[in-house]
Amino acid sequence: MFKKILLPTDFSDVAEKALGCVKQLKDAGTREVVVLHVIKKNSLEVIAQYSSIRDFEEVEKEVEGDAREKLSRIEKELRETGFQVKIRVETGFPFSEILRVEDEEDVSAIVIGSHGLSNIKEILLGSVSESVIRKAKNPVIVIKR
Repeated sequence: MFKKILLPTDFSDVAEKALGCVKQLKDAGTREVVVLHVIKKNSLEVIAQYSSIRDFEEVEKEVEGDAREKLSRIEKELRETGFQVKIRVETGFPFSEILRVEDEEDVSAIVIGSHGLSNIKEILLGSVSESVIRKAKNPVIVIKR
């Protein structure tokens, strides 16, 4: 039913639970997983402003390198389960990048955690997952804490 899944991750505990859910979809016919991590552009600007690294591009490369290291573990787990895996790291606003990748990759569904790393912000401003649920073209499977 869901042959190709988009798995956005911010490496939080609930994103880890979403990974577990995706693994279970193997027996339901899922063959391919696109794992996406979005580097928040406004976070990069703050890091560049307040760190000893003043070059925005240098900060972006460092943050992307850290993300790719974490993504390699996820990729390995999914490949060992028997999935084809594609890793994507994008910079921007998580909600809009998730929807853009949904279109570009022509996925069957999105599996996303209900809450990410910034719980206080989500309460005040609305969560990424809520926005994805409202605007996604495909089914969204939301994994609760």
